[in-house]
Amino acid sequence: MNWNNELTRILKIKYPLVQAPMLGVTTPEMVAAVSNEGGLGSLPVGLLSAGKTRELIQKTKELTSKPFAVNLFAHDIPAIDIPQTEALQNKLSDIAQEYSLSYQRVDVNLIHHYSYQEQIEILIDEKIPVVSFTFGLIDENSIRSLHDNGVIIIGTATSVREAVHLDNEGIDIITAQGIEAGGHRGTFLDDEPLPQIGTFSLVPQIADKIKRPVLAAGGIMDGRTIKAALILGAQGVQAGTAFVGSDESLAVNSYKKALKNSLDTDTVLTRAFSGRWARGIRNAFHDQVQQLNITYPPYPILNTLTAPIRSAAQKSDNKELTTLWAGQSAAMAMLKPSAEIFRALIAEAERLG
Repeated sequence: MNWNNELTRILKIKYPLVQAPMLGVTTPEMVAAVSNEGGLGSLPVGLLSAGKTRELIQKTKELTSKPFAVNLFAHDIPAIDIPQTEALQNKLSDIAQEYSLSYQRVDVNLIHHYSYQEQIEILIDEKIPVVSFTFGLIDENSIRSLHDNGVIIIGTATSVREAVHLDNEGIDIITAQGIEAGGHRGTFLDDEPLPQIGTFSLVPQIADKIKRPVLAAGGIMDGRTIKAALILGAQGVQAGTAFVGSDESLAVNSYKKALKNSLDTDTVLTRAFSGRWARGIRNAFHDQVQQLNITYPPYPILNTLTAPIRSAAQKSDNKELTTLWAGQSAAMAMLKPSAEIFRALIAEAERLG
């Protein structure tokens, strides 16, 4: 297979395979492993301080001299409804007690959600060659600053309208995120119904509408899906769930086992963990919060409120009360080192010609 195309030339990588940035799962070791194999590792820094962002970047640089991307969250920072959050924390505490876990209440008066704008200068200073973003569109000044410093920008679209919007704003590469994809949806246009287009329907429609390179995301788990995405008009692919079970992943053991034991019908779109639509394997926390019939606080407020119970669950390797972000092909995930997973994906695609 000839991997050399516009996208590989722009990103200066050997293979057009990008490891999806998964906050809470991705590590510098995972990012470096993918980049060292000739792909593009992606380091997620959404919601992190400028100091923590720099720390993770420098750790990744210690592990690879190859290009890697850094991923930002481009959402707005909402106001906090204190009475709503206090009432919700009471309910979260009750859920935790049912599973003999302690819930450390969050002092909502001390909550500070970092904006991507606090990270832009760090990325430029650290000479990051590729910056991706999701949950919205970074502002015009940030786009200009990144471009002025030679940075390639990747944006996420879940519909054709979103892709065209990103194209018009000068975003260099568009990730077409299908409904199969695990983790949070990158949807950002609120004046249309929640896009639920499958990857293999979305990719050719976006490729027909824009001239920029397209990355296919959602359901990319083996050589067959890589080749299919390229045939449909993508110039590269982005794989996330494929790396959740890797040795370098922060996913707890019960999470990794849940991937392998999952059925094709086991994932669900939910807002129960963060207030933002995301796909993961259904568990007790999702079901119980759904039954509360509450108005979800917006992202990332609910995400902050559920963090203590998720953290406690992870420490006790309890998969029922933490996020199990995964796509619809989760059972195809490999429990191996990231480098081996990457090589297996490339080798199978090459065997298909």
